[in-house]
Amino acid sequence: MFSIIVVPPPTSEDERSGAQLRLAPGERLVFGRAVPEGGLLIAHDGVSRRAGEITAHGTFWTVSNLSAGQTYVVENPEGAGEHIKVAPGRLDAPVPFEFSRIVLPAAGDLLPVEVWAPRHDYLRAEDGTDGEPTAPAFSVDRTKRYFAVLAALCEPRLRGAPHAPLPTMDQVVERLRPAWPAASRTSVQWNIDYLAVKLRLKPGPETADPGPRLNGKKESLVSLALRFDLVREDDLVVLAAPSGQALR
Repeated sequence: MFSIIVVPPPTSEDERSGAQLRLAPGERLVFGRAVPEGGLLIAHDGVSRRAGEITAHGTFWTVSNLSAGQTYVVENPEGAGEHIKVAPGRLDAPVPFEFSRIVLPAAGDLLPVEVWAPRHDYLRAEDGTDGEPTAPAFSVDRTKRYFAVLAALCEPRLRGAPHAPLPTMDQVVERLRPAWPAASRTSVQWNIDYLAVKLRLKPGPETADPGPRLNGKKESLVSLALRFDLVREDDLVVLAAPSGQALR
């Protein structure tokens, strides 16, 4: 079963050819400008003869930098600048990105080799386990108004702009109006304060110690929600006009 897909860089003759190389777990792919049969030939004078090697594993891959003096960069195209650097001579560096781009500096050019790791393995839940169920780390109800407020705050960054500024309070109110016509600055702020307590960013009102003042409350909420997938792009449907069931 193939687990890794490698997309060669475009060439000056045919640009992106659409060719793909598929690797099964344990298979290796050498790339460079002079590679053995079955390798990935990159015909550029600025690329080492044996520039590197990709090794497929079950759900991830590793890359070896076989060049003598050139650092490679492996980018996450979906991560707004997230990347790892692979030093010359480094062997089997694990790559944590599902969609990746190896950037090869080549005599003034930057050649991209795309690598995809689309296979996902998940633990199968076993029936009949004893004991109490594990309490969820974060308990959120996607039918509640506070979740719609959180979704509105996260929306700009979920729409493909990871460093977008957060919406203002007035923008959040306006965005919530289709699903929550009575939304106001006061009600939105109440829900933001409630989220800060619910997601444990600050102590609840019943505690004697209110804790330090939480500056950047919206930024903290959005950072937490996106880091732990509390809000995904699919969840933005809660911001649309309701089709029979209003937010509670």
